[in-house]
Amino acid sequence: MQTRYANWLAFRYVFSKKRGRSVSSISLISLLGIMLAVAVLIIVLSVVNGFEKELKNKLLLMSGHAQIEDPSGKLYEWRSHLNRAKENDRVMAVTPYVRGEGLIVSGQKITSLIFHGINSGLEAQSQEFAKLIQGGDLKDLQQGSYNIILGIDLAKKLNVSIGDKVIINLAEGLTTPMGLFPRSKKLTVSAIFRAGMSEYDSNLALLDLNDAQNLLRMGDSITGLKLSVTNIYTAFEVVREVALSSGGKFMIGDWTQRHVNFFRSIQITKSILFVILMLVIAVAAFNIVSTLVMAVRDKRADVAIMRTSGILPSTVIKIFVIQGTIIGLLGTLLGVFFGVIIALNLEYIVITIEGVFNMKVLSPGVYFISDLPSDLRVNDIITIASISLLLSVISTFYPAWKASKITPSEVLRYD
Repeated sequence: MQTRYANWLAFRYVFSKKRGRSVSSISLISLLGIMLAVAVLIIVLSVVNGFEKELKNKLLLMSGHAQIEDPSGKLYEWRSHLNRAKENDRVMAVTPYVRGEGLIVSGQKITSLIFHGINSGLEAQSQEFAKLIQGGDLKDLQQGSYNIILGIDLAKKLNVSIGDKVIINLAEGLTTPMGLFPRSKKLTVSAIFRAGMSEYDSNLALLDLNDAQNLLRMGDSITGLKLSVTNIYTAFEVVREVALSSGGKFMIGDWTQRHVNFFRSIQITKSILFVILMLVIAVAAFNIVSTLVMAVRDKRADVAIMRTSGILPSTVIKIFVIQGTIIGLLGTLLGVFFGVIIALNLEYIVITIEGVFNMKVLSPGVYFISDLPSDLRVNDIITIASISLLLSVISTFYPAWKASKITPSEVLRYD
């Protein structure tokens, strides 16, 4: 009976508008503080998760899970190595590639670039890469066509579009009786891609594998093999197995070695942000202490009357614990609601802001990723909500205990 009475009275203290308006105002402020802290923490962690996911997907899409190369820079008899790699159960696909560097020229504009020669028909993730194509077709990279696919920022630098001609100048020149002349080749822009990462959008170009071999005078050799594995976290172990099965004496690498600093920095940033923003939730939850302290002072007479009516001290504690828990629960639920809504629609919100104010939130020239991704994870929501509720409940104990220590005779002496 006293439990039901405690529940009813706690709800009445929270939602009543007739008395204790100052206490209700502080309760509302505490509720809003928890709501904002929870929502911000969910949004921030979603953005960090989004950056990690986008970075991982795009890096692996462009560079592969692992690579096998020859120390000389030219891998001969690569078809036998490719077939041997395919025999490994943990290898999903193997694709050859040629890598080169040079200068690309269009009219009066010139800039450096890195180009990859690929076989679009054998490319392990050609369907995924095709989604990045902004114009043109990946299949236009045919042997002998001497077509080229440019990153969108690189195309803007050169002021070229699909169908325009560009010239690639290579570092290795031609020796003639007149001296050393740079080797160059005119190519046609057949497509433009956008990876959303400045490293690739502003510096990378793609050619057909055979065209790249001819351009670099590599004959039938290639730079290396790119492996896609079933589990990206075992990439180094798998590529090592493949290299040993082919006789060893290869240079091997995987995505963790080439880009480990990016992922370590993201994990450290995520941990720091989680701790800092959790302290914000703790501060918001601490406001419940001041709210309940004022509530206890405001309801001293009510508590005294209840005690004289036979209400136990444990029931008084329960009343104020429930009152504080309701504030924390409502703040947490509202924070989760708004945090989830904003996190799920963050990309559209950012696009709207950029359109209204004619600005770019993440400049491609400054940030590694030019989009603002969001990856909402259920585990993060559960963790944040659980900690917020726990801190809210803990904040109620001291004021509730003080309320249970009220002596009815002292309070009612002058009433």
